Amino acid sequence: MDMSIQQAYLFAFKGNFTSTMRWHDLDAFWDVLKMQADDQWYIYPVGEVPPESTVNKTYFLNFIEKVDVLLRKEHDVDYCGIVYVDNKEKPAFIKIFDPNNLGVSCGFSENPPLPGWILSRLQPIELETALNPPKNRQRWWRQLFA
Repeated sequence: MDMSIQQAYLFAFKGNFTSTMRWHDLDAFWDVLKMQADDQWYIYPVGEVPPESTVNKTYFLNFIEKVDVLLRKEHDVDYCGIVYVDNKEKPAFIKIFDPNNLGVSCGFSENPPLPGWILSRLQPIELETALNPPKNRQRWWRQLFA
């Protein structure tokens, strides 16, 4: 994969995000997203092979409906706080955390959980490898002092 694509995706992934803290915030955000839906979105279930192409508008809207039902069923609390967006008025990158794998997504952690799904206008990269390089790459510097 082109290194600039990988860098752009990681930059976007690590960017500033706002939470849809309450369910009514999520409802309002879904309305905005649905109005801006088109054929230019990637849907990336993190942990699977990243998609190489975007989905069509109908598929995208169907995904939003189904993931909303799943989130409400699996995250049965009075607040949402598991959908994060780069820009609520003109979204381009959305992180949706799996309600069954939240870890400390709301707080600070050395190893926060990855989202369950990412919706983006950028072609996804395989996040687990990009964010956690193989151990031999993490220890390469030890050779300098051997």
